[in-house]
Amino acid sequence: MATLYEHAGGDEALHRVEASFYDKVLADPVLKTLFTERRPHHVDHLTWFTAESFGGPGHFTEELGFDHVIRVHRDLEITDEQRERFVTLYMEAFEEAGLLADERFRAAVRSHADFGARVAQQNSHAKTDADLHPIREVPLWTWE
Repeated sequence: MATLYEHAGGDEALHRVEASFYDKVLADPVLKTLFTERRPHHVDHLTWFTAESFGGPGHFTEELGFDHVIRVHRDLEITDEQRERFVTLYMEAFEEAGLLADERFRAAVRSHADFGARVAQQNSHAKTDADLHPIREVPLWTWE
């Protein structure tokens, strides 16, 4: 069975999805306090993370490491509304790319987005390292 990465179409397809998603969050009134400016490598980093977690190359871990995820979310104090909106826009980007026709893939993407957003939210409120979510590496997501 193909990995989620292969099913999605690899780096090129995921980069298109992440670019669309990034445009959405930058323009979204609920998320504008979290995504305040366009950063030159953000789409690449998002693509690397999704690709690796979907079973693709380990560029995110090799180039940035999971501590990067913790650092960028620390002190953001993500609200429930922002977390939910993030997931909604993420799913929209995949839908608009025509990648969610397979119900099992849709469920896997949804659970990936929900889990990641919850980890980011927890880490955004952590006052100490003990308050951080225990995950310390890019999770490998598979078919439900």
